[in-house]
Amino acid sequence: MSKLFNLRSIWYSLSAEQRFFIRRLYYLPKDTLDGITGKRHKYVPPRGYIYTGSPACAADYLKQGQLQLKMLKEHANLQPGHSVLDIGSGIGRTAIALTGYLSQNGSYEGFDVVERGVQWCNSRIHKENPNFNFKYVPLFNDLYNTATLKATEFIFPYADNSIDVAFSFSVFTHMQLEEIQHYFNQIYRVLKPGGVCFSTFFLYDEASEAFISTKKDFSFPVKKEGYRLMNENVKSGNIAIDKTKLSEMLTKENFELAKIIDGFWKDKIRDTAKAEYQDMVVFKKG
Repeated sequence: MSKLFNLRSIWYSLSAEQRFFIRRLYYLPKDTLDGITGKRHKYVPPRGYIYTGSPACAADYLKQGQLQLKMLKEHANLQPGHSVLDIGSGIGRTAIALTGYLSQNGSYEGFDVVERGVQWCNSRIHKENPNFNFKYVPLFNDLYNTATLKATEFIFPYADNSIDVAFSFSVFTHMQLEEIQHYFNQIYRVLKPGGVCFSTFFLYDEASEAFISTKKDFSFPVKKEGYRLMNENVKSGNIAIDKTKLSEMLTKENFELAKIIDGFWKDKIRDTAKAEYQDMVVFKKG
């Protein structure tokens, strides 16, 4: 195995609090310098607070959010007056971009399993944008916390048929199949008829399975039924799902699979025409 893969295995062996502390300490010098030089943004957390995605500076963090907004407009037909649900809202990466796009007739709801991220967003984004709401959900996730409530038991705290567009970025890449299936069920319930969900995954098929199971630096060597894991001991670390299995899961909840846009994570030679690292999936409620 590569050195990077071994380092990732060690990282996953640490507790959530240990990983948060190390990240905060590692980026403290850069975060301090950003504060001194005025390179901070009122909505963007310091690098050391960012636990999902890349620990970017404020300018790059905002750029990433704008890219996600672009994808939602292009692939989910997001409109300014829509009601949206951000599944795994993190520390507001997408929400920040949406503050400049959603109208007063639109609304944003987001939830996350990491309380510090929700607190950050409510104290900054919600404070100035009352139609943006963030909820902390104490769900167990062996990557982020030790809560006891299971994701398979979680009922989304939103009314039936109330959401135009639901989305998630790098959420289903850190969940087990039975948890994802339950979330599909809840997404279907809260979406309006004709509503759309846009989500990212790590997906593979027969042609790519051998490569993604052994590829350098980012592989899924642990084979299961319909999916593969990066680490046997951290089942929420990273998961790759067979495309056929994903289609079956969506069909079970009566979703229409609208399209899959492959990301560049499994390219043998990087396709620069692809904008997103992970694979994008769009599915609709009839």
